[in-house]
Amino acid sequence: MRSERQEYQKQKKKNRKWKRFFTTIFILFAAVFAYGFYQYKQGVSQSTERANVQKVDYEFNGDVDQEGGTNILLLGSDSRGEEKARADTIMVARYHPDNGTYKLISFMRDTYLEIPGYGQGRINTAFLKGGPELVRETLKANFGLDLQYYAIVDFEGFVQLVDEAFPEGLEIDVEKRMSKNIGVTLEPGLQRLDGKHLLGYVRFRQDAVGDFGRVERQQKVVKKIAEELTSIQSVPKLPKLVGVVTPFVNTNMDAADMVFIGKDFITSGNREISSLRVPVDGAWQNANINGASVLAIDVQKNREAIQGFISK
Repeated sequence: MRSERQEYQKQKKKNRKWKRFFTTIFILFAAVFAYGFYQYKQGVSQSTERANVQKVDYEFNGDVDQEGGTNILLLGSDSRGEEKARADTIMVARYHPDNGTYKLISFMRDTYLEIPGYGQGRINTAFLKGGPELVRETLKANFGLDLQYYAIVDFEGFVQLVDEAFPEGLEIDVEKRMSKNIGVTLEPGLQRLDGKHLLGYVRFRQDAVGDFGRVERQQKVVKKIAEELTSIQSVPKLPKLVGVVTPFVNTNMDAADMVFIGKDFITSGNREISSLRVPVDGAWQNANINGASVLAIDVQKNREAIQGFISK
């Protein structure tokens, strides 16, 4: 009888330990969630005072990638979110959770393609005519890309994100003097650029290589930002960074999606970002169509290059 009572007391004590353990875990989880939510709201409040972006509910009939990847259409705009905005930057960011791979495809804005329902035209006119949904349809029809999400980022959001994440600026080796049509003047050499000057750097295209150099710089800066974020172990800052950029973004992703993908990248063992430019070398030529300078491309060769790139 005594041994049964002792066994009962022992089991009761053990149950209390487990109860305290789970209570502690719950409190820690709640504290982390509350801290993250507070940081996110603080970032939103900080940017709302500066943002002047009209939020537009765009139609977007995105599909899940058949290979299990998450493809996000990224569009850069400097027109404050107006519905007839000009897409100055067109990219697809690809994240594959099972493979742990991160990829970036840049589409040059003068690429001449078949735009469903509108005939042929430059790819950046697809956004003017039909928003992100028509860009999605264009990329799907020409290259077989399935896009699940879209994010239209006002360039001022890029400036605020850089300034919040890197208060001392981002170190970039500026390869030449740049000033025309970018709102700032950059001198050549290794230097730290704040958000405004970094935006000027990635937008410059007034030289011999034109948009090719601009796209190369965009990919260089995206990789540099990703590298710097991982080097300072930015997981605690992620909620606030997402909050800072949110007022400047039109997207069908929610904040939890963005934090989840960002956390996976920062904590991943493989943080390398592979990149591709479309059109690829050897599969395009300059052309003049109806008085406009465009890039006439071999659609099939570029389609094969894209499919090969995302399947690795």
